[in-house]
Amino acid sequence: MSLLLVTILPSILIVGFIVSADKFKEPTSAIIKVFSYGILITIPAFFINTYLGNFFSTFGINENIISSFLTAAPVEEGLKFIILFFVVYNMKEFNEPIDGMVYGVTVSLGFATLENFYYVYALADHFETKSIYLAILRSFSAIPAHGLFGAFMGYYFMKHSYITKKNNLDLAIFIPFLLHGFYNYLVTINFLLTLIFLIIFWIIILRLFNELRKSQIKKKREFEKKI
Repeated sequence: MSLLLVTILPSILIVGFIVSADKFKEPTSAIIKVFSYGILITIPAFFINTYLGNFFSTFGINENIISSFLTAAPVEEGLKFIILFFVVYNMKEFNEPIDGMVYGVTVSLGFATLENFYYVYALADHFETKSIYLAILRSFSAIPAHGLFGAFMGYYFMKHSYITKKNNLDLAIFIPFLLHGFYNYLVTINFLLTLIFLIIFWIIILRLFNELRKSQIKKKREFEKKI
């Protein structure tokens, strides 16, 4: 039971924090829906990552580059973006700027939850460590990393939806791709650098989130339509 909690609780806590910070809180049903989509996209991500990993390895490309920038980053962030663009954007609950970050984090951590379950329960022996240690390690690295990627994706997706369409849709894909790629690469080099990387970018994204939250607090009602 303790292993299961350490495996799934970090994602739930981060989503809970983002959702509770929203003045006009999203319906639980909407959060569960988007979180569930995040879980589901781990299935195609697994097969696509495996196929691309095998494909690029035939060209003698460095394995760290493959796992960082040619498979996980574009595939996983691309699938998350598809959920935001084709599902969240058309939801009636997506009716104000801060919702972009709320749903961006939610879909990303839905993905991270099942991915984490796979790592902890199926790959612990591969990493030559106990499952509980791997779960604890990932609760301070991979889980907040996915939350970070989703927050940045949601931020630029929000800017595309409510402020200006110029470049922001591209940035909603490109920035999380870069962050994900560099995170994966740093993990293979130095874990301390990875933590510093996460702390710096979490500070940045929390400042952006706080700015949205301050503007939201001044409102008496939610936005009724997209700009």
